[in-house]
Amino acid sequence: MSSLMQSSYLPATTESMAKAQEAKDASESISILYRVLEDPSSSADALRVKELAITNLTNYLTKENRGEDLRNLLTQLRPFFALIPKAKTAKIVRSIIDAVAKIPGTSELQISLCKEMVEWTRAEKRTFLRQRVEARLAALLLENQEYTEALTLLSGLIKEVRRLDDKLLLVDIDLLESKLHFSLRNLPKAKASLTAARTAANAIYVPPSQQGTIDLQSGILHAEEKDYKTAYSYFFEAFEAFSSLEDPKAIFSLKYMLLCKIMVNQADDVAGIISSKAGLKYLGPDVDAMKAVADAYSKRSLKYFETALRDYKSQLEEDPIVHRHLSSLYDTLLEQNLCRLIEPYSRVEIAHVAEMIELPISHVEKKLSQMILDKKFAGTLDQGAGCLIIFEDTKTEEIFPATLETITNVGKVVDSLYMRSAKIMA
Repeated sequence: MSSLMQSSYLPATTESMAKAQEAKDASESISILYRVLEDPSSSADALRVKELAITNLTNYLTKENRGEDLRNLLTQLRPFFALIPKAKTAKIVRSIIDAVAKIPGTSELQISLCKEMVEWTRAEKRTFLRQRVEARLAALLLENQEYTEALTLLSGLIKEVRRLDDKLLLVDIDLLESKLHFSLRNLPKAKASLTAARTAANAIYVPPSQQGTIDLQSGILHAEEKDYKTAYSYFFEAFEAFSSLEDPKAIFSLKYMLLCKIMVNQADDVAGIISSKAGLKYLGPDVDAMKAVADAYSKRSLKYFETALRDYKSQLEEDPIVHRHLSSLYDTLLEQNLCRLIEPYSRVEIAHVAEMIELPISHVEKKLSQMILDKKFAGTLDQGAGCLIIFEDTKTEEIFPATLETITNVGKVVDSLYMRSAKIMA
């Protein structure tokens, strides 16, 4: 038992609960609540008071950032769980796991706690609770980038839940599986899992937060396929759902909406969306970051673009979805600027191009060599002289391929006639 527990218990009554509320500090309240839980009485009133004590104790420990004590509390409550209905046990276990999640820097603790609870639920044959804790564990493993373990866990769990036809849990697991396959860059499987989640969701009532999560994942997958207009509509639906619930995910939906506008060459619309009634509610670093990118794109300025990436590193580069699309946008913008700058020349110094575009020489040289290899323009790099030599783009006459095709067809006819004549002669 916790060191805060005292050998003398307090009776599980409303008077004891009032005493805990009136305590001068959190430590004293925690000590009193632990003593209430020590009461051996198992009457209906005592059990009800103990449930309230667990809720209050969980809140106090969460505020004090005492994750290990919450973990120990779950272990200590196991005899108590045998006295209350399974549904109440499931509610208490999930609320304590949720409480640990609110404490920063506890991802490893949450994973080990979930693993412990999975073992206990398996031993106690509490299937309903075990499946939900396993789903939570898979989500934590995904966040921790332990993809192989998460995939193994989900593969077994999804078969089991499909057999039981628990649609609400199935939606959660299919969504998790879609996110996992997306993280592993397996887009076809990510889409298949999302379709399965939508199918299960259509058969039941889905809470708005879960529907928002489905729409958010749909938008991410469509954006990955460069279908930014469809992605925007999904992000908008997700934003409306999360915004009405005041869910923190609303800011991500808004950020991805603005990203889609930039990617479809409508960067001018970004300011309008931000200044709308819904957008003003979420002003902050994330929105400022997208506004800086939109301004840089509107001005076709790589310098401003790089400044935005540097000033808002955590909002842009550390968000894998935004980073992936902005990398593609940056490359496109850089190629367009370089093509425009070298167009008037047949021979130009790389240093001069780098000066005009305001980027390091090594960066420009690397990009130019990549563009030549990708056949974006015809030319070569004279690294000895530090020059770029651009060749004239000799246009092929349209008659040449047509002539080649005609000769090939005549050859086929001659071969066919030869085969026929050979048969007649035979």
